[in-house]
Amino acid sequence: MKIAIYGYGNLGRGVEYAVRQNPDTELFGVFTRRPPETVRTAFSETKVLPAADVTRYKDDIDVLIICGGSATDLPKMTPALAADFNVIDSFDTHADIPRHFAAVDEAARKGGKIGVISVGWDPGMFSLNRLYANAILPDGKDYTFWGKGVSQGHSDAIRRIEGVLDARQYTIPVQSALDSVRAGENPELTTREKHTRLCYVVAAENADKSRIEKEIVTMPKYFSDYDTTVNFISQEELDRDHKGIPHGGFVIRTGKTGESNTNGHVIEYSLKLDSNPEFTASVLVAYARAAFRMAGRGDCGCKTVFDIAPVDLSLRTREQVIAEML
Repeated sequence: MKIAIYGYGNLGRGVEYAVRQNPDTELFGVFTRRPPETVRTAFSETKVLPAADVTRYKDDIDVLIICGGSATDLPKMTPALAADFNVIDSFDTHADIPRHFAAVDEAARKGGKIGVISVGWDPGMFSLNRLYANAILPDGKDYTFWGKGVSQGHSDAIRRIEGVLDARQYTIPVQSALDSVRAGENPELTTREKHTRLCYVVAAENADKSRIEKEIVTMPKYFSDYDTTVNFISQEELDRDHKGIPHGGFVIRTGKTGESNTNGHVIEYSLKLDSNPEFTASVLVAYARAAFRMAGRGDCGCKTVFDIAPVDLSLRTREQVIAEML
């Protein structure tokens, strides 16, 4: 299975690593909007090609993994490429997924291709676990907690503030809220009661730190609904103590069964990730395998993790999976 990467940043580099771990995959190359000679890939033998030339290679690529951002890149890139390639993306703007699905589905069906969207850990693995838990415990409540981990989008939002040179933002679950859910108490939790935000900021030498802090904690959609702590540190401290991109979280469903709903149950799925982009890339490559197999059976259109059979993700055969894992 020949995989190509469209867009090369932390996620694209993660896909480059993941392909090496999957013996049934081969990396065709990286397509970039930057001058190809300026892109330094993880492995020197990886080909780097202009994004504008991608359709020239449509007969040579089995699955194209699109590694762009959800805000502006993926809503345009994935539908545009789905007519010519089997594609995978990690679109993660939850509220806009139905609109994105419709656009990709129309393009993929016209081209007779498979387009798999919103692949990763949330949406993705967390989505699957929410669905399974809801099906098993129809009388219950859902809770999702993220962190402790670096939010790349929130960190970028801080870096866009005037006077900020660099920043990292951590999303942290409120432990008391998590403990209450795990105890089956079914609390009603506001946004502020579920998570806090912790910011480490490198400010320019003469920047107004009071103004920067105020802009952060009052930023709508990002920080205003949360208890937010801002710490100003040096670039050396940031590089030394906050260079990684860890993340993770918990999906929990509590529910009742039995006569008069007397028996309580808690379903919990958790992830602890040293590298958010590398884990997401590994999920993308597994779903690329599924897309390749589905396309080989003549399927087409847009798919999500809900539509794909677990057996299609595995390196093993169906018979091996049944014998070894069931």
